[in-house]
Amino acid sequence: MNGLMRRVGTVAAIVGGVVLVGGAQQRPADPKDPRIGLKAGLFDAGVAARNMELTATLARPQGFFDPKAPAGEASPPERPEPAPAAEGGAAAPAAPAAPAAPAAPAAGQPAGPRPGTPPARGGLDFANSDLAFAGTHMWVGNFHGFNTYDIEDARKPKLLASIVCPGGQGDVSVYGNLLFMSVEQTRGRVDCGVQGVAETVSKERFRGVRIFDISDLRRPRQVAAVQTCRGSHTHTLVPDVKDKSRIFVYGSGTGSVRSGEELEGCSGEEPDKDENTALFSIDVIEVPLAAPQNARIVNRPRIFADESTGAIAGLWKGGDHGPGTQRTSVTNQCHDITVFPEVGLAAGACSGNGILMDISDPVHPKRLDAVFDKNFAYWHSATFNNDGTKVIFTDEWGGGTRPRCRATDLPNWGANAIFDIVDGKMQFKGYYKMPAPQTETENCVAHNGSLIPVPGRDIMVQGWYQGGLSVFDFTDSANPVEIAFFDRGPLDAKQLITGGYWSTYWYNGHIYASEIARGIDVFRLKPSEFLSQNEIDAAMLVRHEEFNAQQQPKVTWPATAVVAKAYVDQLNRTRGIQAERAKAVVAAMDRAEGMRSSRDRNAATVVQQLETLAGQLETDAAAAAGRDQARLQALAETLKGRAARLQ
Repeated sequence: MNGLMRRVGTVAAIVGGVVLVGGAQQRPADPKDPRIGLKAGLFDAGVAARNMELTATLARPQGFFDPKAPAGEASPPERPEPAPAAEGGAAAPAAPAAPAAPAAPAAGQPAGPRPGTPPARGGLDFANSDLAFAGTHMWVGNFHGFNTYDIEDARKPKLLASIVCPGGQGDVSVYGNLLFMSVEQTRGRVDCGVQGVAETVSKERFRGVRIFDISDLRRPRQVAAVQTCRGSHTHTLVPDVKDKSRIFVYGSGTGSVRSGEELEGCSGEEPDKDENTALFSIDVIEVPLAAPQNARIVNRPRIFADESTGAIAGLWKGGDHGPGTQRTSVTNQCHDITVFPEVGLAAGACSGNGILMDISDPVHPKRLDAVFDKNFAYWHSATFNNDGTKVIFTDEWGGGTRPRCRATDLPNWGANAIFDIVDGKMQFKGYYKMPAPQTETENCVAHNGSLIPVPGRDIMVQGWYQGGLSVFDFTDSANPVEIAFFDRGPLDAKQLITGGYWSTYWYNGHIYASEIARGIDVFRLKPSEFLSQNEIDAAMLVRHEEFNAQQQPKVTWPATAVVAKAYVDQLNRTRGIQAERAKAVVAAMDRAEGMRSSRDRNAATVVQQLETLAGQLETDAAAAAGRDQARLQALAETLKGRAARLQ
């Protein structure tokens, strides 16, 4: 790996027509990394973990795996990659009609054992996909439907319901009593049947966004099914801040365009032949919350258009970026869009480009900036930091089904690219890739993750398929650092079977992971030299009523002693605070925590101490710089907030 790292040169990214050159490199892999050489196996693979522990694991339920191939089938042989394959977002080949199977339950009805369910093709027909959360429940998407779990006790998740509704890729989101699910494969049926669709053109086929009423968690009902021309590979919920009676869904279709005979208005022609082509756009779906059955497409914005000419095919045209670079498909689609409503921004991972959008008018998103990277094969997903001043894009090189974390693979291919957002433009800063080399039988590449809400830091947990999960700090955009990980050995030692972590998300104190072939895992973080117990406890204070990773919430922290101590730990780590000042802050906050109200006898004294310390910290902040300045100011605000509660 050391020789490999020396081969990594400078990286050029085009931002708004300006070439930005960066030389940020990742540290070489540790040859003693415990993730190297793990034993293979389905449920008995070798395990390696650092600074985190597995607290629960649950296998896929009956009916959601092929009993003849419980881990899924071997991936097809390696092929040249003129375009991303399978999950990576290329136009998926039409799935053949499934063999006859027992009649499906009514749409949205629970599944029992299904011995007649068609066998998996490449292991994906029963693959777990994305996750959504609300209250004490978690939904796990699957190419065969979705499963609902009770996670009130995160150490003992309980299956509540299994809903058979095939069609891939089964990404799920939740809003109130509604669940949304993406469907893209040509086998999907309006009635959720498992028998598939044999005809080339059929009104029985469904490709788009399904909407379920989940008021009764055990018996969801499909209440709407919005057909789209390219299906829905993923989708994103976008609240209307001006009208709470509705919500919008951005549908991202990456499959082939269906025939206009099957769905009126669909055309897969290039723009020079048909200006109304279904290519080069996304779908904006309006959902009236009181009448979701009336959901409909209200716009197909041309977010890739050339700003000067208006040509709708205005971004990356496809091809490689020169000798020794990746080949990237034409930007005529988005694989995934992440919205950050509180800051009015969205980030689109769109095949050949990463784009930044203004979503102040959610029906008419406006592109602010676009970037491309010669090291990216397929722009896959995006995550903002909590300030909305950075965005991470992932590259799904190999489509998610290939081994792309081998010792011979470049560390900036199939990795994350980190950008700072300055005045509505993106500035490339660095890369991050899970650092432990994996084997030829482990599909591995950057995939889905979320922020871990530690105040004062930018920390993300991310799945890497069979590369396991990695927790890393990107507070310094140019120098991300891994702080925790978990990994298992390959599913099979001799052949590549698609598996590993599709998504790993932090939700209300735990990390939940959907494993394609095995099931679900739950983790908790452990303190280390990289992350203190106070920082973990501060993150644990953040509670969401709902969480959909593509709809990022703005996180705020209460003015408590543990939050103050988290800032103090960070400042002590960087030597950004005087030792005596740090001790005084901790002592004052501990005294304040012991008081219930202003009626306490010493409340006035403690308030004065907190306000005095806050003033001193603000003075310190004025003389500091960078992240320490921001932490000192945030610590001062925390002290003032606690003082206000005692007055």
